Amino acid sequence: MAYFKDEDILHIVISEEKEADSVEISPNITAELNKNGELIGIEILEASLFLRDSILESSQAKILKLRKAV
Repeated sequence: MAYFKDEDILHIVISEEKEADSVEISPNITAELNKNGELIGIEILEASLFLRDSILESSQAKILKLRKAV
């Protein structure tokens, strides 16, 4: 995994195989594929916003669940 601070890009490497294709799976998230169409990496643009939003969403859901249980 590598984070490029100046560009705010997070690159997650699953395999060192050569990238043959890529597919945008959601805005700012790209799946990198090998020649067999298998996932070899993920690139996340605006990574700091993505992680912040993901953590906030998850935390808020857990807080709401706890409040309902009380």
